[in-house]
Amino acid sequence: MTDEKRIITLNGKEYDYEELEDNEKYLVNQLTDLSNKINNARFGLDQLQIAHDACSKMLIDSINKPKEEEVQDEA
Repeated sequence: MTDEKRIITLNGKEYDYEELEDNEKYLVNQLTDLSNKINNARFGLDQLQIAHDACSKMLIDSINKPKEEEVQDEA
């Protein structure tokens, strides 16, 4: 077991987690979980944006590529 204190900083003031009331500990845990979920959502959003951009580029490249009929007509 570790003797390190869990310090919570709120509005520039530090608090020892173990000295908080149960409802305050609950709120700290909620905030920690929400921060993790926000970070995971951002991570997922980054992946979705990259996939969206790649599909968009593939569509643009496909539309701009000369079609076989157009190439034969030009010959």
